[in-house]
Amino acid sequence: MFQKLLIANRGEIALRILRACRELGIKTVAVHSTADQEAMHVRLADESVCIGPAPSSQSYLSVSNIIAAAELTDAQAIHPGFGFLSENADFAKVVTEHGMVFVGPSPEHIQVMGDKVAAKKAAIALGLKVVPGSEGEIENLDQARELGRRIGYPLLIKASAGGGGKGMRVCHDEVSLESQLSWASSEAKASFGHDGVYIEKFLSHPRHVEFQVVGDAFGHVVCMGERDCSLQRRHQKVWEEAPCIALSAQQRDQMQNMVIQAMTRFGYKSVGTLEFLYENGEFYFIEMNTRIQVEHPVTEMIFGVDLVKTQITIAQGFPLPFKQEELSFKGHAIECRINAENPKTFAPSPGTIQAYSAPGGPFVRVDSALFSGYRIPPYYDSLISKLIVYGSTRQECLARLDRALHEYAIDGVKTLIPLHLSLCQQPDIQKGDFHIRWLEDFLAEQQKNES
Repeated sequence: MFQKLLIANRGEIALRILRACRELGIKTVAVHSTADQEAMHVRLADESVCIGPAPSSQSYLSVSNIIAAAELTDAQAIHPGFGFLSENADFAKVVTEHGMVFVGPSPEHIQVMGDKVAAKKAAIALGLKVVPGSEGEIENLDQARELGRRIGYPLLIKASAGGGGKGMRVCHDEVSLESQLSWASSEAKASFGHDGVYIEKFLSHPRHVEFQVVGDAFGHVVCMGERDCSLQRRHQKVWEEAPCIALSAQQRDQMQNMVIQAMTRFGYKSVGTLEFLYENGEFYFIEMNTRIQVEHPVTEMIFGVDLVKTQITIAQGFPLPFKQEELSFKGHAIECRINAENPKTFAPSPGTIQAYSAPGGPFVRVDSALFSGYRIPPYYDSLISKLIVYGSTRQECLARLDRALHEYAIDGVKTLIPLHLSLCQQPDIQKGDFHIRWLEDFLAEQQKNES
């Protein structure tokens, strides 16, 4: 058993990991930048270490500073959370080379799935269907033109490294192909230090459906159903729910079995998520996240399983505490990402929380590190809270979500709460009839009506 674990992250996920450790009897070390010295996870951890100034490049992304903090405090393991260094294979390797346990998969698995082209090749080898496109990075314009003629337009140009919508362009015809390739490559270079891009067929109205997997060191893999993450803005998820109401029980079982077989062959250990585009009854693998997901709570709510604690116990060398046949879900759960952003312009809204009151009542969960008087720093991601609700049916879940959103009070900064309240009232949302471009179309229509 770990005696002490260092949390290499900040915000609500750092607090989430801290809580899991406390329930497991593991002491925690919080690392923080100078901008986060008053953060909740720093206050609650058993120990804390400042690892640098506010810019993440000098603190939360500094491998040497984090390793030094772990050695200074005699931490036996490091949990990366999500974002920052969570999918950095070199970081995972350095952690193990310094005699500590990286709470996550092997560096090799992170490396393969962290490169979009390599991940696509691996998925094909593992028996998963992928979106038609290039087999590797595009080497020149002629190759891109030939591919466009073969699979048809529109095309989606994507950066080989990284994610979050960076280095991603939609090309509607051959005339604009050269300029769109140049834009995507330049943005990829600026964002990830690598200008490689690849091309896929652009699907018109797919859903974004992801499957949660967990594997241990003994070759056991389970799949805890799926999450529908289709409501996105600029490829950033805003609202997630489980299960996906567009799937039949037969489709779910088939995909779970396929995912389990693939990850068993892959030898995957830890929690992970396989993401697919779903259109016209077909699933197309797009990427795998080799870490805990932001939206993991909706899976926890319907399965009654603590994924973070499971992730930590697997890293300690324990086998999975359950078998696939012992897992079943019940009801419906929805998560709203509450960002410190203007709900109309989406401009960041850092500042001081003047008053804070979280919603309560049955089956309402808030994952947040906010408190009255907390100053949201302008240096990091704008996600400040996640509101998760559960209902025996999706209709009950939506009604409970609407009620909880009306109760949620965050004064001092602008948030996305008004947007989520509006979404709850939309007929398409109530019917579950949406796709990955629905939210952007909705926002564009709203802006048009207001102008």
